[in-house]
Amino acid sequence: MSRCYMQLALADRRRLHQLVAAKVPVNEMARQLGRHRSTIYREIKRNTFHDRELPDYNGYYSTVANDIAQDRRRRLRKLRRHPTLRTEIINQLEARWSPEQIAGRLLSDGLSRIRVCKETIYRFIYSKEDYGLGLYQYLPEARRKRRAMRSRKPRDGAFPATHRISQRPDFVGDRSRFGHWEGDLLIFERPLGHANITTLVERKSRYTVLIKNPSRHSRPIMDKIIRAFSPLPAFARQSFTLNRGTEFAGFRALEEGIGACSWFCDPSAPWQKGTVENTNKRIRRFLPGTTDLAVVSQRDLLHLTRHVNDQPRKCLGYRTPTEVFMAHLHEDR
Repeated sequence: MSRCYMQLALADRRRLHQLVAAKVPVNEMARQLGRHRSTIYREIKRNTFHDRELPDYNGYYSTVANDIAQDRRRRLRKLRRHPTLRTEIINQLEARWSPEQIAGRLLSDGLSRIRVCKETIYRFIYSKEDYGLGLYQYLPEARRKRRAMRSRKPRDGAFPATHRISQRPDFVGDRSRFGHWEGDLLIFERPLGHANITTLVERKSRYTVLIKNPSRHSRPIMDKIIRAFSPLPAFARQSFTLNRGTEFAGFRALEEGIGACSWFCDPSAPWQKGTVENTNKRIRRFLPGTTDLAVVSQRDLLHLTRHVNDQPRKCLGYRTPTEVFMAHLHEDR
């Protein structure tokens, strides 16, 4: 598949309609169309025809799906053609309604002739013509701050091709294997200083380790990881999958210090280490970006780690990460 994404054409949707009618698995649909399976899931979910009065006619139809997709691209212009709808959305944003709430309310009120999805409202808020209205200030803080930040991505030379995730052995990516970790860096608002937190998650058990760092310098971060993982047996710390931030440029120290291999995700591909990204969302409930780490000690992070690791998880059969991690430690020994 080409690295440059292209929209599905009518011919693609006709082929997809045939595959859906034949009840072909989504992975096979994606293979035949040369697309990622998430593209197929999204296409079927967003462009399936629904009729409340005639539910027997619900389904995915190629021409109808193509019309729905084209109509979605025209919705931003709809907001310009319907000043009443535009004014209503602005008033609801000023009343602190989220785009999801606005789009859901329009749908529930039965305004099918002017259906607007949340993505359209976001594009309306951040479009060049409407940015001067300052509508972004009524969004939640995480959505409001979309200004460019200084990149933490070093040149490709810092991470050789031999350590790219595409070169990672298949058994490392197998979530049924124990001892393979994913890592990331939690950063906080710049005026609060350079302190940050390294997040490390064991992929199978979801066991989490948090390490506080005074800066983003790579070697001190690597040294702390080595000290934290040295007590573990070798089978419990076989590899680390990391992003391409400068803080992990000294990754060779991990192999020299504890014998662990390091692999690096592709640029702008956080889903390749989805376990740690999901964990970061959990940690942000307790440590939002406005947290001043000067008043947070490593002991505080240890208490938070215990709290996260002692919560039952559905993906673990409602066992806790600590229980699963310790079970594998004793079993493999």
